[in-house]
Amino acid sequence: MESLIIRDHMQRHPLSLHPDMSIATAVEKLLLGEQTGAPVVDSENHLVGFVSEQDFLAKLMESSYHCELVAKVSDVMRADVLTVGPNDSVFELAQQMTGQKPKIYPVVEEGKLIGIINRRQVLLAMDKHLHECYKAS
Repeated sequence: MESLIIRDHMQRHPLSLHPDMSIATAVEKLLLGEQTGAPVVDSENHLVGFVSEQDFLAKLMESSYHCELVAKVSDVMRADVLTVGPNDSVFELAQQMTGQKPKIYPVVEEGKLIGIINRRQVLLAMDKHLHECYKAS
């Protein structure tokens, strides 16, 4: 079976957040960007973490209860992020995604964020590949 690579199916200009950004701003950007999570990058676009809607929930509940929102993205982000490279296999990533792994993977090249790929994009790539297999036979 022909190998599909992540570079051909990733989102190239994803929403990214900064560690010193307020949670209020980050949540607003996440909602407007219609992503369920976002990579966190420094000023040189190096990946330093990842934050999801779920990561924000507890802090937002606490902040809403106390009517104060002073936390920053760095307070809730995860620094141990599973990543993929642009030349990695879509099939191998699909295998990882069948377990309890993240739904979104930052695509990193030389430590810098160059995109993201999510379950939907992996599913679309595999579906397209399957249709091409049927056309060829």
